[in-house]
Amino acid sequence: MSVELPYMNSTGTLPKILNKIIEASVPESFNYDFLGTKLGFPGGNQKTFVRWAKQCGFINPDGTPTQIYKNFRNPSSRGIAMSKALKDGYKELFTRNAYAQDLSAKDLTKLVSEITGKAHDHPTVKLIVRSFNNAKEFADFEAKETQQVQTKPKAQQKSVEVKTPSHNEIPSVPNGVKLGLNYTINLVLPKTDDTAIYDAIFKSLKENLLDE
Repeated sequence: MSVELPYMNSTGTLPKILNKIIEASVPESFNYDFLGTKLGFPGGNQKTFVRWAKQCGFINPDGTPTQIYKNFRNPSSRGIAMSKALKDGYKELFTRNAYAQDLSAKDLTKLVSEITGKAHDHPTVKLIVRSFNNAKEFADFEAKETQQVQTKPKAQQKSVEVKTPSHNEIPSVPNGVKLGLNYTINLVLPKTDDTAIYDAIFKSLKENLLDE
């Protein structure tokens, strides 16, 4: 069964549009009007970028830019964003060859021909290969996406310093100086709305540590 792969009718315009996306601000909706008016690509063949971008996960079906779109605009995440977009849009290519980005033009054309069921010299096959290769120039397939491990935030804790009264005065030392001992206890109390827990803690402190 043949599979449809993303392509633009104006393949040479693809990198130009991508460069404009980098420069322009993120729109609320990426549509033909934004493509033509804001980015400067009003032509009919250039409008096929919208279809390509949706297939590759740059924009949602409703036209709103995705996180891939936003990450692509960031120099530090651009290469990873494009490699992800290509692996999503050209999934069948990478399913059949995990290193599709490294294939020669001849081998890539052969693989696209097999996937689409069209002859190797069919216009659509050529457009798919050119679109893929032009977009590939922005991709970094070697970079590893940073995994952000989310951990549960630590419960808020209250720190209470309790000073015990002086105990066991030390006998006088030379020059009539008297020394005493002070104990400082730092308590970390759990966050709770139950005041009875705090009452119990301080009662225990008073009975066991604070009594003279």
